[in-house]
Amino acid sequence: MQLEHSFTVPADPDDAWKLFLDLGRVAPCMPGAVLDTLDGDSFTGHVKVKVGAVQMSYRGEGTVTRDESARSMHLDLSGSETRGAGTASATVTATLTADPAGTRVRVRTDLDITGRPAQFGRGIMTEVGDRIVQQFATRLEELLRDTGQNTPGTADGPLSREPEAVDLGAAVLPVLLRKTAAPAAAVLLAVVVIQALRRRTRR
Repeated sequence: MQLEHSFTVPADPDDAWKLFLDLGRVAPCMPGAVLDTLDGDSFTGHVKVKVGAVQMSYRGEGTVTRDESARSMHLDLSGSETRGAGTASATVTATLTADPAGTRVRVRTDLDITGRPAQFGRGIMTEVGDRIVQQFATRLEELLRDTGQNTPGTADGPLSREPEAVDLGAAVLPVLLRKTAAPAAAVLLAVVVIQALRRRTRR
């Protein structure tokens, strides 16, 4: 499954690129995610997501390669559910370009996922991805505006903590309702017609 997203950050490309090079500062901006270890271009982490009462936790690892001339980053990620058989792997490419608003970040994700989230399909996963990317962009903007240097993961290395699960329900439910609205209306219409025919037959 291939997903594409883009957003802007209020910084010139050089400053934005410097921030993206510092995974220890950028990783906490991702909703539900925590960076556990960072060793050169390799890292480990964990993430929590929930949809209503269903909560899933993943633990995984990844590597990053950078092309400074193109201001492009490539991440190879893999993980698995801590309680379950679900797995997830992804290759993510983020490219930074100049934009009137600052810097445009384009993200292309090739995702392979198994387990419970796989049932959502591409439409819902795209909707979910849009919501998460927007939250990520908002946190990045706040980070760029913060002139302090005490952001977790900058001084003494990444800080492992228990992440707050990112709630996907707000993103998943509207898509599910849109997908089921037409079939539900058709079923309701069929029930009304059948009831009307039964009443005529009884007469």
